[in-house]
Amino acid sequence: MTMAEDWAEIRGRRMGEPGAKEAYEAARLAYELGRTIRQMREERSWSQTALAEAAGMTQSAVARFEAGGTVPSLQVLERLASALDADLVVEVRPRVA
Repeated sequence: MTMAEDWAEIRGRRMGEPGAKEAYEAARLAYELGRTIRQMREERSWSQTALAEAAGMTQSAVARFEAGGTVPSLQVLERLASALDADLVVEVRPRVA
């Protein structure tokens, strides 16, 4: 890397590496799931501890999830959805061309 390289150049090169696009997509998904759960929790004025207790988890696990630090299993998502009195909907659909 030279001093003249900027973030866009580095990102472009790294995204061309094997597995980079999949890792980026997993990180995006983790972030979006965490953001959704956090919004639902805050709408109920619950603390992370309250959600953790309702879902049978630890507060630190909820914090990591909400920060996008982990991609949870379907079982964990179901427990969080149930604790928030929500439905978990997992869908695979064809891409629109």
